[in-house]
Amino acid sequence: MSDKVVTRFAPSPTGFLHIGGARTALFNWLFAKHNGGTMLLRIEDTDRERSTDAAIEAIIDGLDWLGLKWDGDTIYQFARAKRHAEVAHELLAKGLAYKCYATADELTEMRELARKEGRPPRYDGRWRDLGGTQAEQDAIAEGRKAVVRLKAPKEGETIIDDKVQGRVTFPNKDLDDLVLLRSDGTPTYMLAVVVDDHDMGVTNIIRGDDHLTNAARQKQIYEALGWSVPIMAHIPLIHGQDGAKLSKRHGALGVEQYRALGFLPAALRNYLVRLGWSQGDREFFTTDEMIEAFDLAQVGRSAARFDLVKLENMNGHYMRATPDSELTQILIETLPYLPGGEDLLSKLDASMRAKLEKAMPGLKERAKTLVELADGAKFLHAARPLEMDAKAQDILSKGREHLPALIARLEALTHWSAAEAEAAVRAYAEETDAKLGTVAQPLRAALTGRGTSPGIFDVLEVLGRDESLSRLRDQAAT
Repeated sequence: MSDKVVTRFAPSPTGFLHIGGARTALFNWLFAKHNGGTMLLRIEDTDRERSTDAAIEAIIDGLDWLGLKWDGDTIYQFARAKRHAEVAHELLAKGLAYKCYATADELTEMRELARKEGRPPRYDGRWRDLGGTQAEQDAIAEGRKAVVRLKAPKEGETIIDDKVQGRVTFPNKDLDDLVLLRSDGTPTYMLAVVVDDHDMGVTNIIRGDDHLTNAARQKQIYEALGWSVPIMAHIPLIHGQDGAKLSKRHGALGVEQYRALGFLPAALRNYLVRLGWSQGDREFFTTDEMIEAFDLAQVGRSAARFDLVKLENMNGHYMRATPDSELTQILIETLPYLPGGEDLLSKLDASMRAKLEKAMPGLKERAKTLVELADGAKFLHAARPLEMDAKAQDILSKGREHLPALIARLEALTHWSAAEAEAAVRAYAEETDAKLGTVAQPLRAALTGRGTSPGIFDVLEVLGRDESLSRLRDQAAT
């Protein structure tokens, strides 16, 4: 085995890239980067009925969006089926595998008998030691089609020294002779994974702990072939807040859904790395800091709990820490995926982009997601006369009488800026002995159609003189 670390992410393209798969990819990527190695991508598309091109595209798109760039070309497992079959026939020729002619009905009978006797439902090995020539075996089989099974050890134990789970022992009597080739000659998942990992030079396998039993079976194949067994680490699955295995009822599962919910890739990476891995109580890591710190020794054995509220809070932190111009660009690039994002995108000329970036400091302070950010920016491109939400209507019903005088003060400004506008409004409030909020709130409602917004004087500056005064006149005349 090479001294260089090689990991792999090997999803099945039968659906979207779910959040658990994204974390597995992240852990593989970080481990490889931390050790100066490489991470490969293998699409395990041997299930031809369920594998789809759309799912492959979703996986690749999801990894790209998360910033998890794999090394080398994408490998497709099905394309290597001939190589997998060759290995099975090598084992057959060496007497380390055998042809099994058991029918589906016979296998069902074996399982039912095992259950009645309180044993694991396993194949009973009846074709394992048949003996005789191949011609003699074929004659006994009476034209049945054969699968090829591994001659797994019957006695002793298969031991996995796992980097997360520790030493895990499997009695060999509980592991039956697994199928390597189906009756139509196609390879099984178990065989394909072992051959591909060996041929790809994979040194470290990091995957969900639901593959732990597979690890024992795959180790038996490695040993039969005389190949080095990769170092294994089986990470706990992700659960919902209620402690149950993460499912659709816990919310969005596909990575593309998190993009549509307005999360930043950097924030999602940071959140995912903290699901099952920790470095003390530290919450926030840059990507470089993650790479430097990541170690499998700090991955826990218990299931991590996914908390959407914590993810939103982390995302808000990342948004506030992102420079305004950069966040503006991220928002623009994400608009096609956001609900209602096309509306802002359709109005996004150079002038609107400049307004958006100018308003960004106030917008991002009040948003935890890009969806909220885009929603908060609606006042920038809203058509006149503005629609008023319930809170804005209530505010105007109580304070509309201030608008004519405020319009006159603002019209008199020689320089249109937040500072000049604030000075004019404050002067009016003092002269009329009104509280600043009582005066500013009707301004906010008339300018944005909402009861909340970025700082109202910043809103005036961003909208500009003409648009601001037009919106105020609309409401003053109502």
